[in-house]
Amino acid sequence: MLKSLNTRAALLSVGLLMLTLGVWEVSVQVPEKKEAMSEYEMLMGGADQEARVPPPSDIISLALEELGDPFYDAGPNDKGIGIQLGYSIYRVIAGFLAAAAIAIPIGFVVGMSPLMYKALNPFIQVLRPISPLAWMPLALFVIKDSEASAIFVIFICSIWPMLINTAFGVANVRMDWVNVARTHELSPMRTALTVILPAAAPTILTGMRISIGIAWLVIVAAEMLVGGTGIGYYVWNEWNNLDLASVIFSILMIGLVGMLLDLMLSAASRFVQYQE
Repeated sequence: MLKSLNTRAALLSVGLLMLTLGVWEVSVQVPEKKEAMSEYEMLMGGADQEARVPPPSDIISLALEELGDPFYDAGPNDKGIGIQLGYSIYRVIAGFLAAAAIAIPIGFVVGMSPLMYKALNPFIQVLRPISPLAWMPLALFVIKDSEASAIFVIFICSIWPMLINTAFGVANVRMDWVNVARTHELSPMRTALTVILPAAAPTILTGMRISIGIAWLVIVAAEMLVGGTGIGYYVWNEWNNLDLASVIFSILMIGLVGMLLDLMLSAASRFVQYQE
């Protein structure tokens, strides 16, 4: 039954995709003009004609070309999509891991200690709503390096979901399990590692999934600001060149990579799930 449902869902998805592409392909075909354009129309309308939304066939053709040689490097403003995505993924992973190294231990402390929760909660509530991009000017001024500043912005946006979810997961571990550990005279460190961490792991992984999604969203905007390399810079550069086919192609690649990052953490979360 489940296999039949999955098959029907896959067929429906393919059908909807083909229908969408077909409608898109037909709707963007520009009819031939029957009358000659005036000089003003050539100056004003000609550019719009040239910069129209490209049909799916153009984007598929471009995708085959780009993915055929994704790692070419022809200069600062002409790098393959693989190189651009590689820079972005590196920045996201670096900032994400740095945030995890700080957020998870602090989340443990906050979740296990009501005193620390009351002491740190005001700082968390003030800093959490601040847009990560608002930190970019300060980061550029203090760090004076666009690469490190982008990683810092990813760190800032990644830390809060992990910290809050870790604290929530730790605070909601069943006290019966903690009392059993105390009965067996386990040390606080061993209790944290063998009882609390496995019990809170699903909630921690949920926070990590939220963080990686936010980080991938933010890196695109951050790279548009700092320039140089990365998929965000690639999108902005192609827009400046009025190459809308490349813009749409890069948008699709951003979505695909974001989906793969989420699927990786989703697969990891299945290993730590448990039934009471």
